[in-house]
Amino acid sequence: MPGRHYPRVARINEVLRQVLAESIERMADSDERLALLTVTAVQTDPDLRQARVLFDSLSDAALEALQEARPRLQRLIAREVRMKWTPQLSFGADPAVQSGRRVEDILTQLRTSEEPLRPPGG
Repeated sequence: MPGRHYPRVARINEVLRQVLAESIERMADSDERLALLTVTAVQTDPDLRQARVLFDSLSDAALEALQEARPRLQRLIAREVRMKWTPQLSFGADPAVQSGRRVEDILTQLRTSEEPLRPPGG
């Protein structure tokens, strides 16, 4: 919920991010679709029932592999993190990373399209 800060949820988000990042890295040894995925954030609902896992980039193949691995990842969370409920996981690309890349592309285009500045009288 925008505008509200939940310190407990922020701590849980960070713990979940660490557990999931380590688990996905181990799973990538046996499923190459999960290779080179970086978990950038986890956004858990205040009631802790749902958690959206965000990645720096997410191909269709990687999303499919994550959907297949979702029950296993949730079991790992239940085993490693002490919570009343294990949140239902969903996956997506981090919009902040996508926005940053878009801004970077625009700046690169501007730099390449500008003529080098020449000193006055030169």
